Amino acid sequence: MVGQSNLFAQDSMIYNIIDEVSSERIEKDITKLVSFGTRHTLSDTISDKRGIGAARRWIKKEFETISSECNKCLEVFYEKSYVTKGDRIVFPTWIYNVVAIQRGTKHPNRFIIMSGDIDSRISDPLNYKDDSPGANDNASGMAGTIEAARILTKYKFDNSIIYVGLSGEEQGLFGGQSLAKYAKKNGWDVIGILNNDMIGNIEGVDGVIDNRSFRIFSEPFFFNPKYSTELNMRTGGGENDGDSRQLARHIHKTVKKYMPELNPIMIYRLDRFGRGGHHRPFNDEGIAGIRIMEAHENYNRQHNDIRVENGINYGDVISGVDFNYAAKLTAVNVISLATLASSPKPPENLKIGGIVEPSVKFRWDHPDDDSISGYKIYWRETTSSTWDNSRLLGKLNNYTLDGIVIDNFIFGISTVNSKGFESLVSFPKGTFRD
Repeated sequence: MVGQSNLFAQDSMIYNIIDEVSSERIEKDITKLVSFGTRHTLSDTISDKRGIGAARRWIKKEFETISSECNKCLEVFYEKSYVTKGDRIVFPTWIYNVVAIQRGTKHPNRFIIMSGDIDSRISDPLNYKDDSPGANDNASGMAGTIEAARILTKYKFDNSIIYVGLSGEEQGLFGGQSLAKYAKKNGWDVIGILNNDMIGNIEGVDGVIDNRSFRIFSEPFFFNPKYSTELNMRTGGGENDGDSRQLARHIHKTVKKYMPELNPIMIYRLDRFGRGGHHRPFNDEGIAGIRIMEAHENYNRQHNDIRVENGINYGDVISGVDFNYAAKLTAVNVISLATLASSPKPPENLKIGGIVEPSVKFRWDHPDDDSISGYKIYWRETTSSTWDNSRLLGKLNNYTLDGIVIDNFIFGISTVNSKGFESLVSFPKGTFRD
């Protein structure tokens, strides 16, 4: 089982990571990204000073600089695709994602991903010539991703971490589609993706100012039928227990433990109403993905030409970004990445039983991971959004939870390694009767 010294070391590492996040570096990076004038997907790719080409080359260089400071610990490259048509594609264009992989020491093909978007837009989504600073949407998320790489490359993890700038979001989520397909093609075992889109605004269009709350968007299950048939939703109650929901719960739990001054709000929907983000293409490919963003949006500062109209300032300019808040949400990502990059593989073939019995029974297979020291059963009331009850077990492959009626609760199990880190909670995907 997990020793007290290991738990102390775990907590110490996480608190140190939080302290290392720098609002000054984030401000510097956002300022640099804004300085390219526009980062529209269809903008200039030749200039070294203006357009998305200059922006992506600068991001790649930043990752390479970080890598040089950690003994070449990052694999930095462009992942690209050629888009010939789309409602917002007026001429064929290459979509470049900037990828930096920090390989895990134990499971190098098991990944947790953090993303920000490179591109920006103004009122007309086809206007790729005029200034489109995109300070909050989404230089903030991109700067947070670069900052995460600076910090976490100082540490070693069992699993791999990917830091990525995705392009083409405003034109149709093309960058996410490309990388998700690339992950599938290359057989990546992806724990999930943390999509950061707008993490710097604290003043809502409704006048609310809040620098402590943020939202975690997650869909209930994979809507692609290829990946959504194992949750036993009708009789097992798994409609809220897909992989993305478990990822959201992990982030919520981690923040509540290590950053209790923040208020993580879990939103049970894929994204804002009628809108989209770059985690969606990963969900479409059966990969867990959530969106982390500010709690209160200011629509006057999103997707707007820079102007003053009826005394109201419009446009996504740098004065609308709170850098300390962006640093807080970057820290949310960094501790979530660190815990998941340190996590063991989840239990396999988890099944549940206990029909017409005063107890709940579980069976599972051990994954191929010798770091596992035990398992943890979680349960919650069917109307609860979080795992509220738990029991730590030894290295077993079955267990009976006495005195609990299966009908009244939702159940799951995680693995725990010798350092105290946990996998995402697995929902039972099968039943059995003795």
